[in-house]
Amino acid sequence: MEISERAKNISPSLTLAITAKAKAMKAQGMDVVSFGAGEPDFDTPAYIVEAAKYALDHGMTKYTPVPGTVELRRAIAEKLTRDTGVAYAPEQIVVSTGGKQTLRNACEALVNPGDEVLLPAPYWLTYPELIRMSGGKTVVLETTDKSDFKITPEQLENAITDKTKALIFTNPSNPTGMVYSPEETEALAKVAEKHGLYVISDEIYEKLVYGAACRSIASFGNMKDLTVICSGMSKTYSMTGWRVGYSAAPLNVAKAMSSIQSHTTSNTNSIAQYASYVALTDERGEEFLGNMVKVFDSRRRLITELVRKTPLLSAPEPKGAFYIMVNVSGTFGKKCGGEVIRDSSDFCDMLLEKSLVAVVDGAAFGAPDYVRLSYACSEDDIRKGLERMAEFTSSLE
Repeated sequence: MEISERAKNISPSLTLAITAKAKAMKAQGMDVVSFGAGEPDFDTPAYIVEAAKYALDHGMTKYTPVPGTVELRRAIAEKLTRDTGVAYAPEQIVVSTGGKQTLRNACEALVNPGDEVLLPAPYWLTYPELIRMSGGKTVVLETTDKSDFKITPEQLENAITDKTKALIFTNPSNPTGMVYSPEETEALAKVAEKHGLYVISDEIYEKLVYGAACRSIASFGNMKDLTVICSGMSKTYSMTGWRVGYSAAPLNVAKAMSSIQSHTTSNTNSIAQYASYVALTDERGEEFLGNMVKVFDSRRRLITELVRKTPLLSAPEPKGAFYIMVNVSGTFGKKCGGEVIRDSSDFCDMLLEKSLVAVVDGAAFGAPDYVRLSYACSEDDIRKGLERMAEFTSSLE
């Protein structure tokens, strides 16, 4: 059976593949330390789990409106209004089956075949695939650790052409962990507003910031009218498996996204929607989030310190999410057991084979000199993993 050209051009998720491979090796009894995780290693708070049980016991098991229950959309709108300082109505909210679907809906609603979509690199590896599936063309804006992996207003201005339709903006960033300051975000917003550039703003890590200020790009000037905010419950409330994402957009775009969703998944799981409503409205959520941020902050400082002590590696200190982007180009050209490390892919393969440490190849993020490490793991694993990495890099010839 012949598959479509579209399917042939879509690459599988490397982050999921690395995590699966590490789990398979562990299942075989190998002591693998994995830095591949893209989810918090915390249980979903008990009060949210109890809410799901309540929903089941009280018959909340039927279809809901495609964009979500009114109660949940109202809670999301109120949360966004508080956080951004601009008003959102429930009608502008679409609840989806995870953050990926919000992004897919946004691309489908905004991007026409041939439209250019600007994408700062390093980028989350799903973005180019979503642009491609929507018929758009990805235009990559390169950054390095020397600029803290951030684009400048001048870089954005110079990339805009008469074919440019949108910018995908991630703040805080996966994979780099960097956070644009409010001043930096505002400067980019001014360029976008000047050109009428749509912004798909991925804010899934918005609450995971450490000593840094972070504001939605929708909160500046008239950017609310040009921005689709995409977020979800997965990172803030450790609800990755519940698959609840949400978007906030101008009303016509929200309606289009809802229509698209009506012909794909229809409504998000009804029980997960009620649990999400309780997550957003119960004051215990703030306590859970505060504790989680403290733990991640401690791990962030530890992993940064240990990476910087590791021979041949370097990394800027991340300010958000739970990732650190490590420059491994210092190992290129060196030998491991007689084999030459040519690139980041070789580095990842040899590190896993020789030292039982799993990291994600930066080439998947448009950053071939780097690898991504997630610190959504214990401090013991961070110490063990970085000790093995130091032994590995020290052994290179």
